[in-house]
Amino acid sequence: MIDKVLKTIKDNNMFQRGDKVIVAVSGGPDSIALLNILHELKKDLQIEICAAHVNHCLRGEEADADEEYVRRFCENLNINFKSKRVDINELAKARNISSETAGREVRYEFFRKLREDIKAQKVAIAHNANDQAETVLMRIMRGTGLEGLIGIRPVRDEIFVRPIINNTREEVEEYCRKNKLNPRIDKTNFQSIYSRNKIRLELIPYIQQNFNKDIISVLNRLADTIKTDNDYLEIISKEKYKKYCEISEKKVIISKEAFLEHQSIITRIIRLALYNITGSLNNFEKIHIYDVMDIQKNTTGKRICLPKDVYILNNYGDIIVHDGSSYNKEVNTKEYLLREGVNKLKELKLRVAIRIIDAESRMNFRSTELIKYFDYDKIGGNMTLRFRRDGDRIIPLGMVGSKKLKDLFIDLKIPKEQRNEIPLICFNDQIAWIVGYRVSESFKISKNTRKVLEVKIESEES
Repeated sequence: MIDKVLKTIKDNNMFQRGDKVIVAVSGGPDSIALLNILHELKKDLQIEICAAHVNHCLRGEEADADEEYVRRFCENLNINFKSKRVDINELAKARNISSETAGREVRYEFFRKLREDIKAQKVAIAHNANDQAETVLMRIMRGTGLEGLIGIRPVRDEIFVRPIINNTREEVEEYCRKNKLNPRIDKTNFQSIYSRNKIRLELIPYIQQNFNKDIISVLNRLADTIKTDNDYLEIISKEKYKKYCEISEKKVIISKEAFLEHQSIITRIIRLALYNITGSLNNFEKIHIYDVMDIQKNTTGKRICLPKDVYILNNYGDIIVHDGSSYNKEVNTKEYLLREGVNKLKELKLRVAIRIIDAESRMNFRSTELIKYFDYDKIGGNMTLRFRRDGDRIIPLGMVGSKKLKDLFIDLKIPKEQRNEIPLICFNDQIAWIVGYRVSESFKISKNTRKVLEVKIESEES
């Protein structure tokens, strides 16, 4: 068994020399076998290990005995031991989730916190080949896609590793017997009270007896095959994601050209956008992905809300994916007085640099959209920065009559939720510059201009 585990570790590049590895240990056969094997291999792999146990307080004295067993096991091998006790039933009620989900959340929260505290690189989890087969079957029955058919990945997020994923439960139990590890046995594993238990205790044995005795290895081969094909699609999709998307922390704009790609690509691009905004794809289902594709076919301005407070907006065929914090953001009604020199607007994280120069000075009108020049003698009043107000108008450069700011935003195809965040440079309360977009005809430089006002806007972090 050790040889197979070592091969899995090397094939998946699970550890680097000097890694600190947290081993998740429940006290059952799988986790005890994993801990014992990594302890035997730690010198060869040049890693340091620490055991982490979560007492879910679900089985009373038996749960306490599990914790004590793991503690003593670690003491005997001189392995650092960390534990956490949580009443999972109480937590499940508080979070309005199932006990299974609550248990999983608590475990991973504990692993992440411990990883930070001891500066560990990896977390080793004891999923085996049978767990993989059960997971694939569960997802097939739920109507999963390719990603779901991969089942349990050997390595996830370059943190969570599963060294015994290619070993069957029988191999693990035989290893425990030979090495006299005497692991703890959770009796609830033999009760058909959860879907996974029913698959383990009823469905898989039925398939083995009536259809294919090697169903475990067959399902694992299927997962490996799917992983190979899916990984290729993921590589292509990530390339397309970068090509077609404008990406920021709280917003992703998917270009309408992306929706001309094959469905297998655009669905993955949408998933990448959702992951970018929320950091997880939990609670997003296939129907939500298709909702995004459907809205792209609608008229501009169509908006929907997805789980986790994510909003989707059709903006002239482009799809804007953003979180709720940037939705319906209130208009900033403040007005910021500007003077010659550098004006630091810390609240807005902006710097507005203003200087007066001679008309004969060299000016680069094409250098950037964030530097503009105006006829200083036409200003005659306060210089301010503010945001849009109802009834705002501007005479765009090159036009004779004025135009409503709202209509200009529509012409420029600026999404509604962005319009309140666009700074306006005003002279004597007239809009001189819609920053990043248009300047006014009223303050343009002419052959009679003697003094020029240069306005430069920068992010405060730059």
